[in-house]
Order: sequence, then structure tokens, then C-alpha cells
Amino acid sequence: MQLSGKRVTVAGLGRFGGGITAAQWLAGQGASVLVTDTASPDAMVDSVKQLDGLGINFHLGGHREEDFTQCDLVVASPAFPPANKYLQAARTAGVEVTTEIRLFVERCPAKIIGVTGTKGKSTTTAMLGRMLRKHRTTHVGGNIGISLLFELPKIEPNDWVVLELSSFMLEYLGEAKWSPNVAVVTMIAADHLDRHATMDAYRQAKLNVVRFQKPEDVAILNETCPDCSAFAKSTAARVVLFGLANRHAFRLRVPGWHNQLNAQAAFAAAHELGISWEEASDALENFNGLPHRLELVAEQGGVKYYNDSIATIPEAAVAALESFDPHSVIQIVGGADKKLPLNGLCSALVTRAKAVLCIGKTGPAIAESMGQAAQVGAAPAYACGDLASAMRQARTMARAGDVVLLSPGCASYDQFRNFEQRGEMFRQLANEPQG
Repeated sequence: MQLSGKRVTVAGLGRFGGGITAAQWLAGQGASVLVTDTASPDAMVDSVKQLDGLGINFHLGGHREEDFTQCDLVVASPAFPPANKYLQAARTAGVEVTTEIRLFVERCPAKIIGVTGTKGKSTTTAMLGRMLRKHRTTHVGGNIGISLLFELPKIEPNDWVVLELSSFMLEYLGEAKWSPNVAVVTMIAADHLDRHATMDAYRQAKLNVVRFQKPEDVAILNETCPDCSAFAKSTAARVVLFGLANRHAFRLRVPGWHNQLNAQAAFAAAHELGISWEEASDALENFNGLPHRLELVAEQGGVKYYNDSIATIPEAAVAALESFDPHSVIQIVGGADKKLPLNGLCSALVTRAKAVLCIGKTGPAIAESMGQAAQVGAAPAYACGDLASAMRQARTMARAGDVVLLSPGCASYDQFRNFEQRGEMFRQLANEPQG
């Protein structure tokens, strides 16, 4: 669709940049843009300010059906489920519904490498981008927090584009019957069931990353993941497996076997595009990781503080715990309840942690579960309530050589806006002077 002169509704501006870039870009294309969001005008002041002077209209504090039915195009935030009643009304009225990421892939002249997975996709995306830049101009964006819409004029057909793709994005890309030229799947575990309702529905969204590939495409799959076979059967592309067994390990600055697995996933894709192991190793030599992903944020009195606030599922919190020596980790866990089983996390904490500090809505249940599973030498658990209280408790217990680890295994939105805010508070608390 040529956008100049078209009436476009951007559904979901967000307070943290969600629809801002899309609205800016659409206005730059000559579209008549209306932004709608359920948040109140007072809550959206900062976001609206970024769109000053662009001639954009706003309907905030709630949606109006006519904004979705009396336009030429709706650009929905991926946070909108495709079955949302306003999007359904748009389709019934013959209005096309799309997303920012779909606007990009439909216009991108270069080959696209798409990275998805329940965990590890941001780190793998960043690692892969560093490797590919050894050979060719490479653009990195998507769910990692960077829109590439404004980069379109700079992207050449021989460049490479690496996109991190969430399940929400892939739901909409599936409607377009689009999959990337190279697909990388890190791992699959239960997540976002509040949106997808069932594990199968979540898996089906993820499968869109390979579902529409062609025989000349490549699917990079985790040989240790139980869902590997389902992805292999769902693609017409050539399948390449990655894993840890019998692979040459990278020397990484970021700790944990899961980061080694991320590096192997990135290299498997990079190798298919002509990158040697030596070039890949050189690309990762100074890679210090991404914020909120086992990020070393402070060291005081021989105690290291790691921010892994991105760990919003139990499997990720266990992987973080296993990145350090047994009985050296004081781990902060808990948060909003995503209705995911926590038994495996509790079992790992009992046997491997030095102590467990429980916060948030799920904190009391985790502490109780650990108490019930207690055995000789088991890690003690404390119901601390909030992060500040947990950090005060951690300081009284930590000794030189210990690790204080924020890796909650739960979502943040019971006490924080998002996992980034939770991680930033941890960073601030960890860097406070010790009395």
C-alpha cells in the first residue's frame, strides 16, 4: 500500500516507545495519522511529546470503533491480540490490519535473519549481528527494541538484516504468510500463556518463523529442545542443528552455559552466511552482554551483583543459577504470577543456592514450597516482600566470593512497570554505598 494520503490508525502508542516510531514514520510517508490508546492523556504526556509537530491526531483514554473502521489502514501494537474486537471490526469493514514489523519486512530489500525463542533471542540476535558485521553491512532490530523503518532508505539488497521476533510479532507475520530467509530458534518453554491461553497456541505462533520458508531458506534449530522436531517438520527449509555437544566452545565474558548455547546458535546461522569460527570468536571477544541479562552491575566487598531481570520464566532463573558455583548464589526470586509451574525452580534453589530471597506476589508461595522441600544443607528461603527489603537482607548475608543474583523467574508487573524498571532498581540498590 502506498501510504501518502491514506488515513492510518496507530492502535497502541505505549508509554515506552511501542507505537512512537511507527507513527513518526507513517507521518513521514505522508499518511494522515490518528493514534489511539486506552491510557489517559496524563499517562501519555512523554510519548505524545515525541510526536509534536507531525500533525498527528490523538484519541486517548479509550478506543472508538469508528477509528478502526473509518480508515484505510490500522497499524496495531503487537500487544493487541489479533482477535481484539476493534481489530475484528476493522477487518469486517474491509480495513487492512498490519504491524510495525510487517511494514518493515514487506519493504526490506535485503535478506532477513529472524531470531526467536522463549529465552535467549535478544542475546543471540546481538551476537549474530556482531558476527555478520565481519563480512557485510548488517542492520539489527525488531523486538530487541530497535525499529528499522527509518533505516529502509539505507538498506541495500546485499546487506543483512537481523530481527528479533517475539511470539506476538510472529502471530501477525503468520497472517502475512511470511518467514525469514534464515530462521533461528533458541529454545521453547511455556510463556505468555495469559495471551496465548495454551502452550500449543504459543508454539503455533512461534512456528510461523519457519512455517512459510522456502526450500532455499535455512532453519537453525536447537538439537536439545524437545520442540526441535516440530519446527523441523513445519518448514520446507534446510535444517541445521546447533547445541553444546561436540562443538568448539567460545570464550565468553558473559557467564552461563545458556549464553554458550546462544553463541552456538548465532554461529550456526553466521556460518551458513560465510562467517568462520575465528571471525565469530573475534566478534564475541569484547561482548559484555545486554542490559538485564546476567549483567554484572556492581562489585562490593568481593560480592558480585548480577542483574538478570529479563528472567521472567522459571527455566531462565534456573539457567542463571547454574551459571555460578553451587552454594555461592543469594538469589532474588518471585514477582507477578504467570501461572507457570515453579516446582522445578524451587527444587534447583533448594539444592544449589546459598539463600533465596522471595519477593512479589509469588514470593510467599515460593518460600513455602522451598520450606516444604527443605533438607539437610538446603538453602534457606526468606519472604522479603519487595526488592529493597530483599537487598537489605542480601547485604547481611553476602560474603566475599558470593553472588547476589536478581533472576526472578516471574514477571515484574505486580510491583514494577516492566522488567527494565525492576532491573534498574536492582542496579541502583547494588551500587549504594555499604555502611
